[in-house]
Amino acid sequence: MLVARSVALFAVAALFEIGGAWLVWQGVREHKGWIWIGAGVIALGLYGFVATLQPDGEFGRILAAYGGVFVAGSIAWGVVADGYRPDRYDITGALICLVGMAVLMYAPRGH
Repeated sequence: MLVARSVALFAVAALFEIGGAWLVWQGVREHKGWIWIGAGVIALGLYGFVATLQPDGEFGRILAAYGGVFVAGSIAWGVVADGYRPDRYDITGALICLVGMAVLMYAPRGH
C-alpha cells in the first residue's frame, strides 16, 4: 500500500511541477501573460508541498527519485500538450530514469 501511495504522490507532484513550469513557459515564451505565469507559480508551490507527503522521510532521496519521474513525465507532457514526438532514445532514457527512481525509492533496505 505504501508503494501505491508513493507512486500516486509522485504522479501528482509531476502534474504540479511539470504543469507549473509549462504554464510559466506559456506565459513568458508564448506571451500568454501574467495569469498563466501566476498559475504556474502556484502549481510549482503545490508541487513542493506534495513532495512532503511521501512516506519516506529523506529529502535527498525523494527529490533524487522524483528526478526520474520528472524526466519521464516531461516527455509525456510534451507528447500530450505540445505534440512532441519522442524518439527511441528519449523513451529509453526515460525508462532508465524510472528504473533509477524505483531503485532509489523501493529497494529493500535493512532498517
